[in-house]
Amino acid sequence: MGEMENQTVQYLPIQCKTALHSVSGVFPYKLDLNIYRGCENGCKYCFAIYSHKYMNKNKDETLVQPSVGYYDHIYVKTNVAEQLDKELSRPNRRKQVINIGGICDSYQKAEETFELMPDILKVMIKHKNPIIISTKSDLILRDYDLIDELSKYAFVNIASTITTADESVREKVEPGAVSTKRRFDMLEKFKKTDVTVGVHMMPVLPFLTDSPENLESIFSKTKEIGAEYIIVQTLSLRNQTKKTYFEFIKTDFPEYFEGMKQLYKTGGLDKEFNKKFYSMANPLLKKYELSTDYMKPVREEEALMAEIKMEQNKQKTLFDF
Repeated sequence: MGEMENQTVQYLPIQCKTALHSVSGVFPYKLDLNIYRGCENGCKYCFAIYSHKYMNKNKDETLVQPSVGYYDHIYVKTNVAEQLDKELSRPNRRKQVINIGGICDSYQKAEETFELMPDILKVMIKHKNPIIISTKSDLILRDYDLIDELSKYAFVNIASTITTADESVREKVEPGAVSTKRRFDMLEKFKKTDVTVGVHMMPVLPFLTDSPENLESIFSKTKEIGAEYIIVQTLSLRNQTKKTYFEFIKTDFPEYFEGMKQLYKTGGLDKEFNKKFYSMANPLLKKYELSTDYMKPVREEEALMAEIKMEQNKQKTLFDF
């Protein structure tokens, strides 16, 4: 197996045996597709950084390298589009909403080189399959025409994680991602299509992105670009993510280190802090008339189609004598 290097980042091609993975929990989708393992965005709060330790023994990928760094060793599933096509040809996989990039950003810098997403989108168009894509990159605009085409046949949701209006904070927290402005601009461009767009203000970072001013800025801009929804969620810290994030705060924002330790001393975020935050955030949903339900368009479309089908059956019955 060969390796390709991009400065300090190594790209490690692998062959996947499974493209789609089932997702449990309260998510409005049951299938997840990740075309890369590892992510160059380098987000300090990333919940998936632990996952590389499984890469040298993952039954679903052919791999010989030992586990390595999540941010700078990117595994590239070079056959993922072909495998996806096979799986979507099965009756039990057809027309189920697929979340693309739930763990690793599909439009991270590696995608500039490997260009896996155009083939993925062509497979989705072939099967008229509904999708959700969340990305912190405007590289997705490269595939604008393909996404526009798919949106004419199936539900497509494009979202971007946007946590702060302060670029100096963004550069430290998400060093490999594009600016907040570029993310909003990208979403606004997709409003010209049949795509549903939204903002994921998650996670909200205590002391860094939880101010009333930042909330107001993100909510008002979300409304301005015409996004259908915004999802807001406070920071959860567990295991390796907690260790990594605390090290980051101690180094880059030492003035907040003790406060962070107090907020997360029992594991999860302090309940009173959480309650106070949402008491600020929730009124903004009403103020800007924003939903938190990004699957609402799907349900509305399904209800409309069911109504049309019922009417067609009724008309057929009238002439069935």
